[in-house]
Amino acid sequence: MTDPHPPLRSYGRLKTRAIKPRQAALMESLLPALRPPADAFDPRALKPDAAPGWAEVWLEIGFGGGEHMARQAGRRPDVLILGAEPFQNGVASALRHVDEAALANVRIHDGDARELMVRLPDASLDRVFILFPDPWPKARHNKRRIVQPETVAELARLLKPGGQLRFASDWADYVDWTLERLGASRAFRWTAERADDWRTPPADHLTTRYEEKRLGDCAPVFLDFVRA
Repeated sequence: MTDPHPPLRSYGRLKTRAIKPRQAALMESLLPALRPPADAFDPRALKPDAAPGWAEVWLEIGFGGGEHMARQAGRRPDVLILGAEPFQNGVASALRHVDEAALANVRIHDGDARELMVRLPDASLDRVFILFPDPWPKARHNKRRIVQPETVAELARLLKPGGQLRFASDWADYVDWTLERLGASRAFRWTAERADDWRTPPADHLTTRYEEKRLGDCAPVFLDFVRA
């Protein structure tokens, strides 16, 4: 009998090289404390005892090496940032950033973001980042992209009215792909009014390590959407 809910598959390499000893130690000691609950949960409850509630809850889908997530968390200690990344070397790197900055407002899901998203309640997120995701540029691999109609629908469920979604890529086809799929949803409004709105990094953007490599086929494009 076919399983109606087969396990999610994270495409691509989950590990490329040996993890450095210090980071490997953090995978054992720090990661278990930062993992969100395995069942459905309210992210606003993930706070130290007696601490005030989080002002906002953000999600970064595919945080890469974690430098953007960690720096945003350092800027906004009143915001809880959930991060999801299946690539183990990236998780190890992120743990180092969290440890060095002594960040108390980061939680890490070391797996596919969609596994985490289904455990979150409706309208529980204030902001979502999808920054320079794997472009899967070959047409036969486009189905592996994280931006799909079902993902858009899930983001619409999770974001509060007025919540923000930022997508960035340096692959022109993926930018067009994303505009088409977000544009097909009545739940989202693209905020751009002029070309500079997508050509110029937003004022609160923090450059990622991948972005600096310029591996795509166009200059970085930044698409900001608002949940209607």
